[in-house]
Amino acid sequence: ILSTFLSILPQILLSPCLPHSLPLSPHSHPLSLHFPSDTAETLIIGGGCVGVSLAYHLAKLGQKDVVLLEKSELTAGSTWHAAGLTTYYHPGINLKKIHYYSIKLYEQLEAETGQAVGFHQPGSIRIASTVSRVDEMKYQMTRTHWHSTPQFLISPEEVQELCPLLNMDKVLAGLHTPGDGHIDPYSLTMALAAGARMHGAHIYNPAPVTGLFPTPDGKWDVHTPHGTIRANRVVNAAGFWAREVGQMIGLEHPTIPVHHQYVVTATVAEVKALKKELPVIRDLEGSYYLRQERDGLLFGPYEKQEKMVLQDSWVTDGVPPGFGKELFESDLDRIMDHVEMAMEMVPVLKHADIINIVSGPITYTPDLLPMVGPHQGVQNYWTAIGFGYGIIHAGGVGKFLSDWILSGEPPYDLIECDPNRYSKWTTVPFMCAKARESYGFNNLVGYPKEERFAGRPTSRVSGVYELLKEKGSMGFHAGWEQPHYFYKPGDDVRYRPSFKRTNWFGPVGRECQLVMEKVGVIDLSPFGKFMVKGKDSHKLLDRLFANTLPKVGLTNISHMLTPRGHVYAELTITQLAPGEFMLITGSGSELHDLRWIERERTDGGYDVDISNVTDGIGVLGVAGPNSRRVLQKLTSEDMSDGAFRFLHCKSIELADIPLRATRISYTGELGWELYMDMPKMEAVYQAIMEAGQEEGIDNFGTYAMASLRLEKGFRGWGAEMNCDTNPLEAGLDYFIKLNKPADFVGKQALLEIKSQGLTRNLAYLTMDTDDVDPEGNETIWHNGKVVGNTTSGAYSYTTRKSLAFGYLPTHLATIGQNVEVELLGRKYPATVVQEPLVQTEPTRTRLQKKSRDF
Repeated sequence: ILSTFLSILPQILLSPCLPHSLPLSPHSHPLSLHFPSDTAETLIIGGGCVGVSLAYHLAKLGQKDVVLLEKSELTAGSTWHAAGLTTYYHPGINLKKIHYYSIKLYEQLEAETGQAVGFHQPGSIRIASTVSRVDEMKYQMTRTHWHSTPQFLISPEEVQELCPLLNMDKVLAGLHTPGDGHIDPYSLTMALAAGARMHGAHIYNPAPVTGLFPTPDGKWDVHTPHGTIRANRVVNAAGFWAREVGQMIGLEHPTIPVHHQYVVTATVAEVKALKKELPVIRDLEGSYYLRQERDGLLFGPYEKQEKMVLQDSWVTDGVPPGFGKELFESDLDRIMDHVEMAMEMVPVLKHADIINIVSGPITYTPDLLPMVGPHQGVQNYWTAIGFGYGIIHAGGVGKFLSDWILSGEPPYDLIECDPNRYSKWTTVPFMCAKARESYGFNNLVGYPKEERFAGRPTSRVSGVYELLKEKGSMGFHAGWEQPHYFYKPGDDVRYRPSFKRTNWFGPVGRECQLVMEKVGVIDLSPFGKFMVKGKDSHKLLDRLFANTLPKVGLTNISHMLTPRGHVYAELTITQLAPGEFMLITGSGSELHDLRWIERERTDGGYDVDISNVTDGIGVLGVAGPNSRRVLQKLTSEDMSDGAFRFLHCKSIELADIPLRATRISYTGELGWELYMDMPKMEAVYQAIMEAGQEEGIDNFGTYAMASLRLEKGFRGWGAEMNCDTNPLEAGLDYFIKLNKPADFVGKQALLEIKSQGLTRNLAYLTMDTDDVDPEGNETIWHNGKVVGNTTSGAYSYTTRKSLAFGYLPTHLATIGQNVEVELLGRKYPATVVQEPLVQTEPTRTRLQKKSRDF
């Protein structure tokens, strides 16, 4: 491992100029390359491990005319100097699949290609030396049991048996992942390249891309010094050059290089004497990783944000010409705190000789997750960029993107890596602040409902933000600030994350009671909002959505499906006027959904105008039994049940301000959503609050809304439904009109799913817990076996029970069935019950009317 790298390191370090740059001689000329074809089906820009993996997978899956262009040589950039760590572990859910696939691919790649990859799999141990860290490991265990990943929570004695060189004084537990390890990044990339060529892909270098130009038919002319290639699609996999590639077409990708250092020691006698290779150690409180490197050790720290270094000059001035297989000047002083902690945990380091300190650029995004998939607003332009952990992501991302490109839909949900989660609000100062925070917080305890505060607020604040910002706890949603819950005198207002019920628990209960008994107001401005109109608007939306379209003045809930019949998105649709529609989606799926709609418009040749009005429209939700009375004080419009019915929308004046009102509430209580120009929002809010004093009006936040929606049995997109689920197993039959004339996307697949029958169903669970509640993605057990997973959960303040949705095999998803849900290492009894526990306001009203009539 690292033999290639170490062999050339002395020449690199002898250069007097740092950061090192090896520009071409003035007398050098580009190598003359001959492109056998001037066209490509997919053209990949960048020859690091991610780009080469994509070329390998596309070619292996049968795509012809796959071309990869590398500006200098394969592995140049971040790949060649990477420490090469591989792990099944990821704190998220979806990326576990990426890691799992990568490791399984790397295990057999040498046999397939004949190229050695230097893959070592001694396992890994994440060290817990605090009580909170032990809780985190228990939390992660329940999120792993329903996956294929092997992972075990082990005792200090077991930790010492696996790694005898550790000082055990502070070790409380370990998270052991067999099969983890490290791989030689250079050899891995070369094996993938060999496989790509073996299956017919073309790899060219040096072949820098000098220009990207879209053609009228949605293709790309890719300019290089050797000629132009016309590509049906382009994938930007250019590593820390990705930002410059994006700028060629007017995009500012939020990626920034970070200086990451690791230390390599000479032979350590105690290491050499070991009979088997040490597992990779991650000392989370020390914020470093450590592994065996031949008969020595390699360890890499993540400095705190005040000490870490960003290469921000590359953001403003570009990457220096010729930089590729160069390094930054090392700075041992910057990481000495971590070196000392490593010496305390692994005492043999105290007398180990350091032979190399490697300091190279790795790429960060604001949230440390890569940007993977097609980009909104630019036809046939894809990204595979922003990889802080490119080695472990390369295999899985290459397969994920290949499947998506070839099938037209993502093979599974990976929305956390959607490049469209960022937009114009992602400025350079924000990006730098978040990259510092993400790097410095790399190994902090990862709590549920976690908030990170650097770079906030962005430009995305609603018209009532200034009024509310000091009154409650704000959450960050797609650049927006949105209240999670509100404070009252005597409340603990500190940010106190926990794996158990914490200081938000009481205030959220208070807000649920407010909405159930009086009237509450919530800021819903982060909703994504689109206007769709034009000659073919009805045809386009009828093709996209599985529900029938609402009539003028009405609203309904509709779903966009994938060709496989899975749920791509959930939106509410209102027909404002003939052929003019307003579409509302969640904040986290704004551009994700818009891209899907725009693509269908283009592919189908529909004459439709689509505009994103998200930032210009403020939204207030007013909910509770007294909501009608409050609003009636401010408008001449008849707000009575007979005049303003459920799921109806009207243009009204409220306090003399024109707006649109829709009778709908995600709390399930009597309520309205009010849509207005953002500058008018503060005035509308203040008028409502003043009018509602007698009715006991107050604010409520998203935590209360989440609890109330779960009581009512409302499904949530991204939880109960996503690209991994079909609407029938999710219990969305009411919204799916298989008999409507339009051949909506996914209809044929859904008919086939229905004919074959379901193997699992979404179940509604009540649980007996103590001071911990489900939140989703926990393991469900039955008779000692894993049988499913929760999708979301919360405490119901109305029924005083913990609730969860979860997927179970069909034979277990029956009323009265007893199962267990694992929370923090303990299995709690749970029962499948009839949903909902609390009837929605429209249902209660209808039942009361029937009772009176009877």
